[in-house]
Amino acid sequence: MIPVDAALEQVFALVTATEAEKVPLARAAGRILAEPVTARRSQPPFRASAMDGYAIDAAEAESGAQFKVIGTAAAGHGFPGRIGPGQAVRILTGAPLPAGASRVVIQEDVTRSGDLITLEPELDTGLHIRPQGDDFDEGSRIDAPRRLRPADLALLAAMNIDRVPVHRRPIVALIATGDELVMPGEAPGPDQIIASNTFGLKALLEAEGAEVRMLPIARDTAASLEAVFLLADGADLIVTTGGASVGDHDIVADVAARLGMTPSFYKVAMRPGKPLMAGRLRGTAMVGLPGNPVSSIVCAHVFVLPAIRAMQGLAAVAAPRRQAPLTVAVPANGPREHYMRADLTEAGLTPFDRQDSALLSVLAQARALAIRPPNDPARQPGEMLDYIAL
Repeated sequence: MIPVDAALEQVFALVTATEAEKVPLARAAGRILAEPVTARRSQPPFRASAMDGYAIDAAEAESGAQFKVIGTAAAGHGFPGRIGPGQAVRILTGAPLPAGASRVVIQEDVTRSGDLITLEPELDTGLHIRPQGDDFDEGSRIDAPRRLRPADLALLAAMNIDRVPVHRRPIVALIATGDELVMPGEAPGPDQIIASNTFGLKALLEAEGAEVRMLPIARDTAASLEAVFLLADGADLIVTTGGASVGDHDIVADVAARLGMTPSFYKVAMRPGKPLMAGRLRGTAMVGLPGNPVSSIVCAHVFVLPAIRAMQGLAAVAAPRRQAPLTVAVPANGPREHYMRADLTEAGLTPFDRQDSALLSVLAQARALAIRPPNDPARQPGEMLDYIAL
């Protein structure tokens, strides 16, 4: 067995970042920016009014001063002329500032009668003008890599970027193995169960940006498994569930080896998830997850999600860890790193009493994986513990 950190480093060594592709801005949400982009214009592209009011020459802004209104400027409809002495232009927020104007007097500080305005005795002192390029200038850069959030898309749109260079979504071939499995909705035999791992994994990996191809269930024969492996051609990553342990029907490693897999490791010092394997199969990275439902999901959080992020050009780092206090006492841990399903509230982490790796109902209630280092001593309420948020 190898430690979790060492296994993760080997998984990172198996994967490579996908190439860049350009997608329409409207389809770029959540994608990873692959290359820096630069603004094609400044924002605002002109001096603009920050308030509704009247544009005048700032040197003439005195209490009681009067001005003749010679026109109107609105967003998208600037005033084409120039303001002279004693003149003003009615201006609305976002409108270009007319030539000759250097201040906007807010409308609350003005009394208007026909085309004549009079400034109030007490004037607001602000100029209320947004300088050209106040937000960003033409040529301003957004650096890569970064996951594009809604605010980023708004910024790119304002920069007049209509197509965005992003990393291609990594293609993951997902393979469940075992004679005992049938698909949801089918009628299981007396010795069979419903395949659940791949549905949870598919949702998990797609939420991280992968394109997941759920392949047919591979039965516990070399011929069946080889046939399904062939369907994975073209994938960037192959993920199997089940068949990676040491039972008579656990044949994934043997079949993969027969097909030319170069192994990286087999078995990791963690709970749950000890029978984890990884390697390269015909040039494609492969991770073999345990068959127990909780083990497969936990190992996906620890190993596969970080790999998916790295394949999209993000940093090759472990899943982010946070800290919270324990709300209950926990006994000493054994020699393997333990990822305990736990509730997470404002009070802290509460590991569930039942930690069996087959209990999906417990996993569905969990909000965190509380992490116990190898040989961690008994802990008391209030002590801080690392966790991965679910």
